[in-house]
Amino acid sequence: MIKAESMWQDFLATRPDITQDMDAWAFGVEANTLADLVLKGIKTATASAYDLYELDKEPLPQEGTYDVVLDSKDEAVCIIEITKVSLVPFSQVSAQHAYKEGEGDRSLAYWQKVHETIFSKWFDECGLTFSPDSVIVLEEFEVVYPEKEDAK
Repeated sequence: MIKAESMWQDFLATRPDITQDMDAWAFGVEANTLADLVLKGIKTATASAYDLYELDKEPLPQEGTYDVVLDSKDEAVCIIEITKVSLVPFSQVSAQHAYKEGEGDRSLAYWQKVHETIFSKWFDECGLTFSPDSVIVLEEFEVVYPEKEDAK
């Protein structure tokens, strides 16, 4: 079991140039499965809803920042660097992005089905209405810690 703060401090010891505060989170659905896909290098992207950032007054992800990915027990799995952030309507998310998310059969149809279901649920819980025009925050990332030769 690795606590996020411990992994973050180990990472900072190898990268003294990094000055940002630790940000740690788990994927909202199937945290363990998705974290494992990230660690294996299969999942290199994720998507979230812009409206939910706005509602919570949370800042959007930023390129060049680092996050600790957690499992369902809030244990640290790895650290990723955000390499690309873009905003697009749900209806314009590409097949390439869906593939990079690494889930299911990696098709756009699968991605749309799963994400429309979960975004609709989350929007409904907040009193919002999800639509094909809803803006989606697309992130691409890479695992930077542990380094591949250290990964289990």
